[in-house]
Amino acid sequence: MALITLRPEGLYCEAGDFFIDPWRPVEQALITHAHADHARSGSQQYLATQISEGILRKRLGPAISLRGVEYGERVRLGDTWVSFHSAGHVLGSAQIRVEHKGEVWVVSGDYKRCADPSCAPFEVVPCDVFVTEATFGLPVYHWQSGEAIAHQIYQWWQGDKERASLLFCYAFGKAQRILSELTRFTERPVYVHGAIQGLTESYRQAGVAMVPTIPTAAPVDNLTYASYAGELVLAPPAAHRSSWMKRFRHPQTAFASGWMAVRGARRRRGYERGFVLSDHADWSGLIDTIHQTQARQVYVTHGQSDALARYLQAFLQVAGQPLETQFDGEDDH
Repeated sequence: MALITLRPEGLYCEAGDFFIDPWRPVEQALITHAHADHARSGSQQYLATQISEGILRKRLGPAISLRGVEYGERVRLGDTWVSFHSAGHVLGSAQIRVEHKGEVWVVSGDYKRCADPSCAPFEVVPCDVFVTEATFGLPVYHWQSGEAIAHQIYQWWQGDKERASLLFCYAFGKAQRILSELTRFTERPVYVHGAIQGLTESYRQAGVAMVPTIPTAAPVDNLTYASYAGELVLAPPAAHRSSWMKRFRHPQTAFASGWMAVRGARRRRGYERGFVLSDHADWSGLIDTIHQTQARQVYVTHGQSDALARYLQAFLQVAGQPLETQFDGEDDH
């Protein structure tokens, strides 16, 4: 690697003197998105998309030194030109394009190609070198549309009026996508765990349309042990089998994740139902994206990096190489 190298702190660009999604505190950190494995506290200065500023300040602290830029805005850093381009992953997520002496690298962070009403769509950015994730980098992973999965969720919710319907999903990105997709089918409010509510407000402030939400901890007239019957409740995976669940009488449970595409995953995790919904690219999304960038060199990070790199070399005649990082894909910690 030349323009961007791997250091103990993370991915480093010497020509611009900055790191991209560093996992240790640095002087200048460029952030692709606000998930915890990509946005970490302690750096002196942050550069990210303007629309992600609210969530980054919630997660890293309101006093961080953060400069927000618009998608496509060119910024001069050292001897490089840097710009942020939509990754279609979550609100404000970006691929970071770095140009130096006519050579272009793109670090994609996490991305998806499916339509998502809660964030800007993915933008193909031609480049010489592409750094891609491979969270779901096997042919077994193939996604239906978010609208189709939201319809399945709505039918599951409406199918049991006697119990609360507890849907577990990642608090940042997945929950807000579900709340936005559900507007196609209902205007009913959805109850949400406290870990989801604050992040959801940041989405509303950014203009994302979602069904109304009610925090489960909020005081509600005549709220009793059984008053959640027939209601949909969103909660992060950490709340599953926790004391928080004691407020619900014999709820039906489900988990929304790309991991639900693997047979047995739902049963092992202890849910009654699984919905295959991911904010990462599936196999065809990864292959199509790599092809469309026209990159001559591809570095593959977190997930099925070895398998995807071998496929690129054998079938696409693209120089693919695994790159070990501390990113871990679909997890909100």
